[in-house]
Amino acid sequence: MRRIRRLLRGNSRGVTLIEALVAMAIVGIIAVAFLGGLATASRSAARADIRTNAESLARSELEYVKELHYELLPTDFPWAYYLPDNAPEWDQGRALPDVYEGYSVRVTGDLVYWDDFDIQEITVEVLYYSMYGDDPVISLSGYKVNR
Repeated sequence: MRRIRRLLRGNSRGVTLIEALVAMAIVGIIAVAFLGGLATASRSAARADIRTNAESLARSELEYVKELHYELLPTDFPWAYYLPDNAPEWDQGRALPDVYEGYSVRVTGDLVYWDDFDIQEITVEVLYYSMYGDDPVISLSGYKVNR
């Protein structure tokens, strides 16, 4: 048993300071690379979550406008409303659900043909100020037809 320990230990009595510093530097480089990857993955997940919520909000707001009676929409063009600050004139109680805190919505309507007042293009832009500044996260368009 004593012979095996001597063979494994060799002639060295311990680790030198240089060896310890080199080992710590290697562990530090690996840790920095690993933590950098975690930070990138975390930012990507947060952006994906914001984009998914924005798309859901934009689709629901577009469907809300498309399901309204055509006569409720304004006749002066282009028209717009903003949530959460400026609800539409036909639904002053309209508000964003609490789960969309930090988001804002801009909805605009415009005529597609000037000689035919039966088709409007509806555009919904969703903004999230803390990450994207004033740029929209997503923009969807659809058409409202008087049937």
